[in-house]
Amino acid sequence: MFERNAKNPIDTLIGASTRIEGDLLFCGGLRIDGHVRGNVKGEAGEPTYVVLGEAGRIDGEVRCSSLVVSGEINGPVYVSEMLEIQPKARIVGEVYYKVLEMHSGALVQGKLSRHDSADPVLHLAVSEM
Repeated sequence: MFERNAKNPIDTLIGASTRIEGDLLFCGGLRIDGHVRGNVKGEAGEPTYVVLGEAGRIDGEVRCSSLVVSGEINGPVYVSEMLEIQPKARIVGEVYYKVLEMHSGALVQGKLSRHDSADPVLHLAVSEM
């Protein structure tokens, strides 16, 4: 799963008693133990990851490279690499991911859609006459 070492430090922490109203754009690592009412988006083209603690809640869209969810998300989720949904996690919304790890007890109310970052190669058959 995620290597929890110096190469994946948490740059930003939103504490349990913090409430944010509005969109949040971030780089690097973000841990949310509070409540964010707005979209949470990692900087495009940069490796970004979010850890949503058990008490954490996001009401809005989430976009990042990697995501570990233990809390609640109400909105669509777009993860370009790895998504881990912990046992107490609750997601209400469409979920798009590349790699998924979902633990027993987790709840997702919405469509799960796997995507590949590479475009599919189309081969056409040609018959000779």
